[in-house]
Amino acid sequence: MSGAGAPDTKPLDCHDLRVAVVAASWHTQVMDGLIDGALRACKDYRVDAPTIVRVPGTFELPVVASALAGQGYDAVVALGVVIRGGTPHFDYVCNAATDGLTRVALDHTTAVGFGVLTCDNDEQALDRAGLEGSREDKGYEATSAALATAQTIKTIKRGYEA
Repeated sequence: MSGAGAPDTKPLDCHDLRVAVVAASWHTQVMDGLIDGALRACKDYRVDAPTIVRVPGTFELPVVASALAGQGYDAVVALGVVIRGGTPHFDYVCNAATDGLTRVALDHTTAVGFGVLTCDNDEQALDRAGLEGSREDKGYEATSAALATAQTIKTIKRGYEA
């Protein structure tokens, strides 16, 4: 399981951050769990009203994340799931999402939470979705990482402005 070695972090006060969550629509049960985890993290980090945007699939996450980052959001959390099938489609979608979201973060200097599950089967996805009985909550984790990173970026920018 990939959760081994996770940092023990406590929620920060992020009430002053503009946060967007962009989520794919495939695999409703998994996506509902990821979105719920993201919203729990926002609540724990005192983000009152995150913007939620839905897209058709994981491939569409980067372009919408870029549009949100360009609108001044401090953090954009990208949530999706790709389950391996019998064709190379899995590899293409996973690579495009990863490369695209990395580009968004670097091009906009915006924290991007990577909550894209890349799984071999439905059971692995459900086990990471933050549902009752899941061993991991990747929606929460991706959002926590994005919020902590956004705070760090804000601190760095303040230091340069002083």
